[in-house]
Amino acid sequence: MKKKSLVAKKIIHNYLLKHLNNNRVKKVFNGYKNQLDELINKKNSIGVAISGGPDSMALAFLTKCYCLKNNLNSKFFLVDHQMRKESSKEAKNVKKILNKFEINCKILKWKGSKPVSNIQGIARNKRYELLKNSCKKLNIKHLLVGHHIDDLYENFFIRLLRGSGLKGLSSFGEAIRDEDNFYILRPLIKFQKKELIYISKLVFKFSVTDPSNENFIFQRTRIRKLINELRKEGLDNKKLNLTIKNLKIANESINYYVKRNFRLNTKFNENKNMFILSNNFFKQSDEVLFRSMSAVLKKISGKYYSPRGKSIYDSILRMKLKNFKKFTLGGCFVEKVSETVFITREK
Repeated sequence: MKKKSLVAKKIIHNYLLKHLNNNRVKKVFNGYKNQLDELINKKNSIGVAISGGPDSMALAFLTKCYCLKNNLNSKFFLVDHQMRKESSKEAKNVKKILNKFEINCKILKWKGSKPVSNIQGIARNKRYELLKNSCKKLNIKHLLVGHHIDDLYENFFIRLLRGSGLKGLSSFGEAIRDEDNFYILRPLIKFQKKELIYISKLVFKFSVTDPSNENFIFQRTRIRKLINELRKEGLDNKKLNLTIKNLKIANESINYYVKRNFRLNTKFNENKNMFILSNNFFKQSDEVLFRSMSAVLKKISGKYYSPRGKSIYDSILRMKLKNFKKFTLGGCFVEKVSETVFITREK
């Protein structure tokens, strides 16, 4: 690298790092740092999901500073869903802004037909699919996302309205690990969005505004308004945090028995990508059995999400029947020999 380029690079790095002297920024960075220090191996690269919104721009800044301080490699990705006319132009603009700060961002495009219903849900699934596949190609095991505590509250109420169980109400935490040992990390989950907006404006003086955030067609927008109204009626964030914490403790207890069920009552044939389930696998409590089966289906199918709850419950009932018939579910083929169930990937 030319001497002039090295000098320019150093100036940019110093500009970024000096913002950590700001007390408000320092508080967020220290919380972010404490989360990552516990969750990642500093010998490996990390992936970062960028959208251009203030939360993800703040995440880009914090991650860049963390990597500079720890001599750590990072890869930044931005998914262009191509569902709005402006999306590609916005993606290129975000990439251009980040490049000015020595943050190289790769744009991932969602090609093909787009949904006409459940738009946000399908778009979210596709986004994670593109991000995960890009990380896997680079042997990256940890992906950082910019979710904050306001997202946690919104998710809690959305799942409450859907009738979610214990796992659904408590699973929006700092880290998620899938069956491939791929981690999605939320190092900003304890901070409010207003803190991330402050950082984004201070450092980049730029962020993208997603018009869907103001569109009441989408449930999340309506939930956001509902939470604001509840705050006027005295919604106590401390009590809400305590409720979510208590649910997580109960959830962890159930997870212990799920892991025990796997250890004692399943065998996995890696060569055939097959799970073998003993009769005792099905003699667990309803919640333990449901979660165990969900994990089996995700592992075999390779999909990020397992089938819907009702489909899993119905399939469990079918597996328990004596006059069991072969069937497919969630990209998996299910058959039974005597008292043993075999689950393989659907061809």
